[in-house]
Amino acid sequence: MNQKRSVDDLIVNGIEIYSMKIDSKVTSRFAHNVITSRAVNRANVSKEVIFDVDLPKTAFITNFSMTIDGVTYPGTIKEKEVAKKQYDKAVSRGQTAGLVRASGRKTEKFTVSVNIAAASKVTFELTYEELLKRNFGKYEMLIKVKPKQLVNHFEIQANIFEPQGISELEAQGSFITNDLSHVLKKSFSGKKGHVSFKPTIDQQRTCANCSTSLLDGDFIIKYDVKRDSPGDLQIVNGYFVHFFAPTNLPKFPKNVVFVIDISGSMSGIGIQQTREALLKILEDIREDDYFNFILFGSDVHIWQDSLVKATAENLKKAKDFVRAIDTRGMTNLHGGLMKGIEMLTTAFETNSVPKRSASIIILLTDGQPNVDVSDPQAIQANVKKAIQGRYPLYNLAFGYGIDYNFLEKMALENKGVARRIYPDSDSAIQMEGFYEEVANPMLTEVELNYPENAISDLTQNNFKHYYDGSEIVVAGRITDNDLNSLTADVKAQGAENDVTFSEQADVEEMAKALQEQEYIFGDYTERLWAYLTIQQLLEKRTVAQGEEKENLTAEALELSLKYKFVTPLTSMVVTKPEDNEDKAAIADKPVEVLTIFVLCFYADPTHSYLYSSPSIPSLYTSVDGDPHFIISVPQKEDAICFNINEETGAVLNLINDPVTGIRVNGQLIGDKRVSSDAKIQNTYFGKLGIENKKLELKLEVTPEKITLQEGRKKTVFTWLDTVTLRQEGLTVIINRKKNLVLSMGDGASFVIVLHQVWKKHPLHQDFLGLYTLDSHKLSERTHGLLGQFFHQIDFNILEIHPGSDPKKPDATIVIKNNKLTVTRGWQKDYRKDPKHGIDIPCWFVHNNGAGLIDGVHTDYIVSNIFDTTVN
Repeated sequence: MNQKRSVDDLIVNGIEIYSMKIDSKVTSRFAHNVITSRAVNRANVSKEVIFDVDLPKTAFITNFSMTIDGVTYPGTIKEKEVAKKQYDKAVSRGQTAGLVRASGRKTEKFTVSVNIAAASKVTFELTYEELLKRNFGKYEMLIKVKPKQLVNHFEIQANIFEPQGISELEAQGSFITNDLSHVLKKSFSGKKGHVSFKPTIDQQRTCANCSTSLLDGDFIIKYDVKRDSPGDLQIVNGYFVHFFAPTNLPKFPKNVVFVIDISGSMSGIGIQQTREALLKILEDIREDDYFNFILFGSDVHIWQDSLVKATAENLKKAKDFVRAIDTRGMTNLHGGLMKGIEMLTTAFETNSVPKRSASIIILLTDGQPNVDVSDPQAIQANVKKAIQGRYPLYNLAFGYGIDYNFLEKMALENKGVARRIYPDSDSAIQMEGFYEEVANPMLTEVELNYPENAISDLTQNNFKHYYDGSEIVVAGRITDNDLNSLTADVKAQGAENDVTFSEQADVEEMAKALQEQEYIFGDYTERLWAYLTIQQLLEKRTVAQGEEKENLTAEALELSLKYKFVTPLTSMVVTKPEDNEDKAAIADKPVEVLTIFVLCFYADPTHSYLYSSPSIPSLYTSVDGDPHFIISVPQKEDAICFNINEETGAVLNLINDPVTGIRVNGQLIGDKRVSSDAKIQNTYFGKLGIENKKLELKLEVTPEKITLQEGRKKTVFTWLDTVTLRQEGLTVIINRKKNLVLSMGDGASFVIVLHQVWKKHPLHQDFLGLYTLDSHKLSERTHGLLGQFFHQIDFNILEIHPGSDPKKPDATIVIKNNKLTVTRGWQKDYRKDPKHGIDIPCWFVHNNGAGLIDGVHTDYIVSNIFDTTVN
């Protein structure tokens, strides 16, 4: 009976995964990981088998294959455009999801599914590689474990080889209970380390009689190497790698300027966790450090006029200041950052900080710049010119309502990095963790040099800072075939004086030593060099323009193809059998804040199409164009849209919040003349009214003028004006002939975009678009055509199938307990480009949003632009 139960427990939906092995080989920090999963269809009919794994974002996929009943279907890596063309030619039936997508903070999800016949077996094999990074004195390898069912033979094996010798090794699993701790085995001796985890079926159960698996979480291996010298040079097959991590150096005093966003959008968890993190950071600042705080909302506020030393008295004052930080206004990022740079520069010029000290700027922001200089390219140029390479800029992006690419470019241009801080209960810990990484600079201006006539294709060899517990890695190709030994010379500035280090490696001796190790993959140094080179080329490409960007792209692409890495420039084409036909699917490397592609397939080649699901860069709802309503759903990395077709002159209630007293209505206008061909006439918003009862404020906006009424006081502007109006609880900014930004206290902000057409156009006329930012600041009682979507909404997409337009598939959406037919389409976001707009992919709900909006659209008709009664 028990044996029968055990067999039945292994089968889920007819599929038994009878083996899953994760095999990791780490040689000199370079990890080569192979995940192999074997399954069999125990059902009497064909069944879908899903292979679903998470892998680190820092890794590159290098290989994937499926073997079904002895026939292998390999993946081939090609240039992205070539892969897409191959896909477009595929003739297939059914549907398939994109193979790789972003998943979680540190991982990407690889998913592939295939239908197999009754009693058939399938083997999936995925290979990926990554260079393990040293943080806080240890290398860390993350393995995500989630088989989703009991597995007869489950196994994790990791073999580590480090020529310097292993000094410590630890392994842990977030799911490993006390009962399972003895199953996890780890050992190391000399240059070798070994970790294994092989639970039986009963050990995998969540409880003695359960058929569910407790294997769900992070399996983490950490280790470090012996450091008899500051660095280590390794040479294999014509390539070298130099690891540099000196220890026991005197610590530099540091000068740190914290530039903190206190705009209204940071209120709530954002500012609360920022205060918590800053208080913890103040506990860790050393007495010989200098620091200051700069806050920016609509205006820039400084704590002290200059950097101050971290004395006990100053730290106490700083903590009092931090506890009182609160949010207000908009986002003057440029002003805050330029003030921070100016403060550091002045400190050096006036000798008010130690000459030998390391300086850093840490920026934390959660939104788009919208005060002072708001154009990202202008901000980048000004910041780069002001810093002049003197100190690194570290940009922390809080949440999703931000242009991460802009922050990343600006950090990379100024020898720093960007990091996303996820809005969660541990946001403060994430911020503290980042600070700790850069809290202890040991060297500055680090330069690693090698004999010029003997090497080529060197990776980055100049570094602004070396931090305690980290490691600098440089790799290159040896061009002198007669080279007997290689010497590395390192120059840097230390806390007390300039320092030099020298390392030497004998080519023949190293070759002999490595030949003895059986489980090393022999070309690891070359692949490590290629991995590092591609990563750095992609970073340079992020900030490059024109011909330089084209050259960097070509070089990174060539290496990606040569070494078979799935990078942002390549795709893996996987051919898989479906209903006696082969069909192709594409695996891409997801890129932060860019579009993630989802692939769909149909037997008729005219129905082969590509639709995209955006990593939506900011949380907003909007109405623009022929009223196109766009609702972003960030947890789905997607959007829903709908139109309202109503008579010209009709006024619609868009937002109504009885708690804050904010209400927004919009009046429709049509084209200059009615089109006899169109069944439905185009309508647009020609007038918007925003009212705040508590502030006794009314703002009326048309394509001709802007009328602001405060109590009995009335002020009229035109779109030819450039205006910045700030007063208690209110900010109005008019960007000439472009847009208007309205912010009321700590609440939501509104952007009204002006669309102007040619005055003599026979048909169209000027109109307006409305975008709501930080809508979560409005109360839960908020309603209206837009307002009802300001608080979390969820949906599921089912049954994607061809629609009437071959380029736009239909699907069934389950939302608000309704099943509706939706169509994949695009709507325009005009915030950044009022003339052309940016295409936002979305699922379009038909019939005036019926089934999506509460009630019917006519319920939202009101009598005038400031009417408070909704039908």
